[in-house]
Amino acid sequence: MTQGSESSRSDRSTSDTASDTTVDTTATATVLGLFEARVREAPGAPAVVAGSDGLDYGRLDARANRLAHHLLDAGLPAGALVAVATARQTEVVVAVLAVLKAGACYTVIDADTPRTGRRQLAAVRPFALLAHAAQQAALDDGSGLRVIRLGAEADRIADRPAGPPASRPDPDRTAVVLFTGGPAPRAVRIGHRRLLAAHRGWAEVARPGPRDHHLITAGSAATAFAAGWTRALCSGGALVLPEQGPWQPEAVRHTVGAGRATVVHTDPGGVHGLLSTAPAPALPVRADAPSVPAARAEEPAGPAALRLVAVTGDRLYLDEQVALQRRLRTGVRLLNVYGPTETAGVGTWFELPQLPGPVDDTDHPSLLGTPFPGCRVELRDGEIHLTPPDGGDPIATGDLGVRRADGLLEFGGRIRDRITLDGAVFDPFRLESVIRGHAGIGSVIVAAVPGFQGARRLVAYTAPPPSAPGTPADGAGLPDVDELRDHLNGRLPRAQWPRAVVRLRALPRDGAGHEDRAALPRPAQQVRGATGGRAARGGAKYAAASGGSDLGGTLAVVGCVPVVLGFLALALTDSLWPGSTDLTGVPGPWSGLFRVLYLAECLAFGAGVVFLFGGRPRMRAHGRGRALTTAAHLAIVYLLASWWPQDNLYRLAAKQDWPRQAALVYTFNVPLMIAAAVLAVYVTRKPAPAFDVED
Repeated sequence: MTQGSESSRSDRSTSDTASDTTVDTTATATVLGLFEARVREAPGAPAVVAGSDGLDYGRLDARANRLAHHLLDAGLPAGALVAVATARQTEVVVAVLAVLKAGACYTVIDADTPRTGRRQLAAVRPFALLAHAAQQAALDDGSGLRVIRLGAEADRIADRPAGPPASRPDPDRTAVVLFTGGPAPRAVRIGHRRLLAAHRGWAEVARPGPRDHHLITAGSAATAFAAGWTRALCSGGALVLPEQGPWQPEAVRHTVGAGRATVVHTDPGGVHGLLSTAPAPALPVRADAPSVPAARAEEPAGPAALRLVAVTGDRLYLDEQVALQRRLRTGVRLLNVYGPTETAGVGTWFELPQLPGPVDDTDHPSLLGTPFPGCRVELRDGEIHLTPPDGGDPIATGDLGVRRADGLLEFGGRIRDRITLDGAVFDPFRLESVIRGHAGIGSVIVAAVPGFQGARRLVAYTAPPPSAPGTPADGAGLPDVDELRDHLNGRLPRAQWPRAVVRLRALPRDGAGHEDRAALPRPAQQVRGATGGRAARGGAKYAAASGGSDLGGTLAVVGCVPVVLGFLALALTDSLWPGSTDLTGVPGPWSGLFRVLYLAECLAFGAGVVFLFGGRPRMRAHGRGRALTTAAHLAIVYLLASWWPQDNLYRLAAKQDWPRQAALVYTFNVPLMIAAAVLAVYVTRKPAPAFDVED
């Protein structure tokens, strides 16, 4: 883009912002009031764009009014909670506006993950659920939940008046119930005043205008969408939505690349995917981009229409932000937004021009910047306490922070991620930041997992830089544990060094874009012959930092136990089955061969006993299900241990003793066949999906 066109776009953005101030916001105490002011101002302006379909402000308002009348006719009380669950985001927007127009409050349920959606419904117990048939079938647990079927009642809804209902939202009541991320979602009530204050704080920082098209990559139930729709529809802009289902990375890249979005709201993983395909010609970077040692100099690139990218949901390191900024065209803003669910998604924001000068921090901090208008940040014993935009009581975020000398807030990790190891407690964030300083690592999570002998050990889960050209996507170029030790030497105490490395294609994230530590694969799931030391480089997915001493010692002990048990069985054979090993009538060399056979049977018995007590935990790590793993475990034990008693009993049975022969066959041979069949199923059964990890 030429300098002249950039200037033109800047002028246009300024005029859009000026247009935003023409709305008499003093007369509107809710975000619904701001939306309806936009309807009156420009009813023909695009409000929702979903592929080739869409709604202007007038038609969106009319549809929401009709649904609001339908809800009131169904007996919806003022202030009641209505849950919205549908895979069609256009219908989500209509339903949210309708609930507010009916004087009630809304919550958006995760329709893409029914298990999470059922937990959310159980946590809030709404007056009614607005859903299509597919979502009703997936979410209705038979508890008597009242369901209003959107598709089934379309004709009745269409007959309702298109004008606004008499009921209006009370500004002092709850507007929306949002859910935190993670495996156990927690309901958070957000009042009308806080939702409005969050929008106004965002508008002051981001300066959205009527010509902006907002694309939100998060799912409908995430705070970024359930509360973030206001950033578009309360400023006269348009929401760019997927035609059906959630946004997919390729669809986001295509939509933004085609110039159909000017503002993108996404998470760290999403922004890397969005900009990873941008070209990188070798021209100087802009003079206003701060200097970070790990960042590469690239020509600014990116879609021409894009003017702002807001990254939220998880930590964004400074070197990542610099590298991403360099892939955007001059004038495109990149904001790192920090805001918990309790503040409706606003709290602090950071962009590179806030830095007073070049950066020389080799540990690549994650900067949270300065508070949004209306918010305030306090540090109490290192924990961030955030005053919400409407001036409520400070909220303990559970995150740690540091106030830098330049006045900017720096992220310091999460209290819930703290690790206790050998009686000592430390925050893994510092360790993760230092590990990220390795040139070959893009992202990392450090966790404490049980070792081979039950003791917890530190494991580093690493992934390659997502936007580095030429970097293998499967993690093959990631450093092994010995390279990582060399990198950490002199930077951190040896007690905090990871004992193993698991290389991933990408770190797991939940629907809200947070790094999902609970979804990390256990190291044993990735082992296929683990070895330690330098010899493991490029070969094993799980390498012991001790050069294999832990694993070698364990194997030595495990290998001795079957031998001891085998010789014990050999000594007891003649006592249990007198004469079964009598070889006096067998000539050589056959007698020697039989003696080797007897010894092998006893050793197999010893191995079976050892595997009975120690094999199942290792088998469970392969993820083939509890029942099948138990059956396969017992099958292996039987195949190993049965040879010793079976062969001795056969040798003592007369050839023509048919009752005894039949008993032995059914006691030993039939279970052997069953065990073989169980193992065949176990080997061919596809493991439960975890995360694809390759060397």
